[in-house]
Order: sequence, then C-alpha cells, then structure tokens
Amino acid sequence: MKTAVYLGKKSVEVREVPVPVPGPRDVVIRNIFSSICGTDAAVYTHGPGTGHRITVGGEFGHETVSVVSAVGCDVTDFHIGDRVYPYPLYAKNDTSRAGTLGGFSEYILIPEAKPEHSLYPVPKKISDRLACLTEPFTVGCRAARRSQPKAGEHAVVFGAGTIGIAAVAALRYFGIDKVMICDLSELRLGIAAGLGFEVFNMRDEQNFVSKACEYFDEAPSLTGKTADIDIMLDADGASALLDLFFVHGKIESRFVSVAVNNTARSIDLLHMTYAQQSIIGSGGYAPEDVRDVFRIMSSEGAALETLITDEYPLDDIDSAIQRASDPEHALNVIINFSL
Repeated sequence: MKTAVYLGKKSVEVREVPVPVPGPRDVVIRNIFSSICGTDAAVYTHGPGTGHRITVGGEFGHETVSVVSAVGCDVTDFHIGDRVYPYPLYAKNDTSRAGTLGGFSEYILIPEAKPEHSLYPVPKKISDRLACLTEPFTVGCRAARRSQPKAGEHAVVFGAGTIGIAAVAALRYFGIDKVMICDLSELRLGIAAGLGFEVFNMRDEQNFVSKACEYFDEAPSLTGKTADIDIMLDADGASALLDLFFVHGKIESRFVSVAVNNTARSIDLLHMTYAQQSIIGSGGYAPEDVRDVFRIMSSEGAALETLITDEYPLDDIDSAIQRASDPEHALNVIINFSL
C-alpha cells in the first residue's frame, strides 16, 4: 500500500509499505477520502512541534472516512464493506496517536476494534466526501456545545475554516437564533454565506461593532452600548479577539477558544467579575459530538460539501497541503484515494 510519511519541514514522501494484517480481534480499514487538517498544514509549513505530535519518519493524517477491508477471526461487530468513521482518539488504542492515525495511508490497522468507540458506522444519508469532514466537524460541535448555547441567543464565530463553519452549523442546530461568521478570506466568507450565515470581513475591523449592532441589536457592556452577542467563539487564533471580547463583550457574555494559540495573555479579572463574563476553553471532541455531527450532516446534506474546494490524489499530497495552507484560494482540501 501507499503511505505518506512526514520527513520534516516542507517534506513528505509517499512510500510503498506492506498492507497491515489483522489479528484475531482487529479490523483493517481502507481509506476513501481524507481531509487535511490545519495542524497538518502547520507542521508541514513550520516543522516538527508546531502541530499534532507528528514524528519525523512516521505516518500522519487523522480526518478520514473508510470502509472495512479485512477483519480478524474473532470479530463479529464489523463486516467487510461496512463504511466507518475511525475515531482518532481511540482508533489506535493510543490517545497519543489521535493526530497520526494514518489518514494519509491507503489502509489503517484498528487494533481491538470496538463499535461506537474506535469505529463508528456512518449513516447512509451522508456522502463519502462529506463524511471525511466528520473529525473537524466534531471539534467545531464540541466548541459550540462548550459555549453553553441557549435557544434564542446570539453568537459570532471568528474564523471561517472547516472548524469555524462547523461551529456555526452546530450553534444553529443547538437553537441559536442569530449567528455571524467573520474572517479575512472572501472565498471562505462566500462559502459561509452560501450556507445561509451572516458574514463579515474583519479587514473592516473598525466597523465590526456597528455591523454587529445592526444585525444583533444593542445590549449593555461595562464600556457602554455594544452588540447583543451572547457568545464569541474563536476558531481563528488571532490575539486581538480576546481584547475585542473584553472591550466590547456585553454583560454575561461568553468567550470560547477552540483555535490553537499558545501566546501567554493577561486577563483583567476585575473586569470579568463586574461584567459577569466567562472564558471557556474547548479542545477535541466526545462521542456525543459524533452523534450530533452525523445528525447535522444528514440534514444539511450536499450543502456542506461546498466546504470542499479541492481534491488531490495521495501521490500529490505535497501540493495538497500547500493548497490547504492558502485561505484565499482554498477552504477544505481532501485526498481522494480513488484518483
């Protein structure tokens, strides 16, 4: 089989290696489509230590949809031909492998495979192409859930990548009345607008509050009138967003961080106390997020496939990752194993 091996900064090689053979309780899956994560692009562009724990000389990739191709002699819960989503945290029985599952390999060995744990059956209503976005959608769904959404509330999501759009889709699913998504990329904002979301380009940052007041109406903050936004969700990672929350966040608003940003920040706790605001972290996903994402994908259907802007064969994974790193010209880039 072919497998993409990470060799360091801007270096990936596709190699031929033996197809794994299942043990008595193992399952081997064949990847159909795999999506390129922002952390895959980061570790490719900047080198080791800048994304998931991707090791030099190892396979990587973790956003995939697959089909069962071989089962061990003691396996009764899975059958050849079953379409499955490998849950990255547990698929390898090693949580450190969540980011290096083998999504950029033709086949993956799933040891001691368990249903609704390491492998989830994919509903028939979800296409193969859309199903490979399950993992980033679960991350966005978890962030939306962590925001403690209540029916009728208002939310803004910063960052119109796959996770950001997944978050706005989940917020709508959870009953948020109005939601806006912000980014700098006109391409990505155009795709979000096509899904029915209000959008705003942060290149015009000075007019963000006035635009938000126009869309959401007004509410009180410690610094005066501001937009009636209950939830600000950061799927972008720009340092200025937390400052925006403190200056313009309304009383009792919540800030959720799902973006990767390791910059140390100072927080005005007295301001938070008087404003009764909350800062909430969100990382990863849980089984309940997989189930909700499957419901969202089943109902939204083909519309969500517009997030996929490019497809590449595995042999061109270098070009695919470079394309995925260009937000002005791409949103979600996938590897199509049939090409």
